[in-house]
Amino acid sequence: MEHRIGIQASPEAIWQTIVDLPSWEAWNPLYPKAAGEIRIGGVLDLTLAVPGQAPRQIQPTILEWVPNEQLHWRLTMLAGFIKSVRYLEIEQLAEASCIVSNGEIFGGLMGPSIARRMGRSIHRGFREMNEALKTRAEAAWRTAEG
Repeated sequence: MEHRIGIQASPEAIWQTIVDLPSWEAWNPLYPKAAGEIRIGGVLDLTLAVPGQAPRQIQPTILEWVPNEQLHWRLTMLAGFIKSVRYLEIEQLAEASCIVSNGEIFGGLMGPSIARRMGRSIHRGFREMNEALKTRAEAAWRTAEG
């Protein structure tokens, strides 16, 4: 499941918005609270607020990160019956033009059924997060270029 969006900002401006976890509460509707250290094996402490669902705490583990390009994390729930890999990826098209892919791959015995059942809400959350990221990163880019 994925949502992609064009952002008129540099990869650095987008990346700085993503890695500033304490600022997520100011702009990120899908993860209104975020803490942790972005490093391979690092555990994040996130509040997940999927539209139409009660917010809940999750603690995913960072699988991979490349500055200005990607952040991937893994989440395991219900003793491994639900597993997912979540990703944010930045593809640079020009100096101040990027495509951001925001998505999740579901696995485990119950993962695909959860994805089908909650797919519309999850996709809406990705879209809302991308739109907010676009607004924030573009504003930061305009200010930096200013």
